[in-house]
Amino acid sequence: MTDCTVVDEAAHWADWLVRREHRGPGDTVEAARLRAARKHKLPERLLWALRYRKPKRIWADLYVKLQEAVEGEIARQERALEHDIEITRARKLTPSSSAAVAQAEAFLASPHQPEARASSERAA
Repeated sequence: MTDCTVVDEAAHWADWLVRREHRGPGDTVEAARLRAARKHKLPERLLWALRYRKPKRIWADLYVKLQEAVEGEIARQERALEHDIEITRARKLTPSSSAAVAQAEAFLASPHQPEARASSERAA
């Protein structure tokens, strides 16, 4: 992997984490970036630099920390989806909700990479 692709990947992850932390209208990107940095114990300056002024290189420990933060966030969202599936199954299922449950279960059962999932969510 070249330095450029590693930095681009790290920038994509940082952007994804900040987007997940953004609360919608009235919230600022700066506040979301600060919350994401605190939540995942990342240097706020790293998230800022990856968004506004990409470095030529990134330290390996920061790259790994960023990757672990993304994987942790994806795992958290998967646990929330599993919980929602359990709640939906406990209620009386309509044809549309049973189709949604089947689709969610298929999604959770499929092998996936955090990077691929993050990029597919970004495209949506």
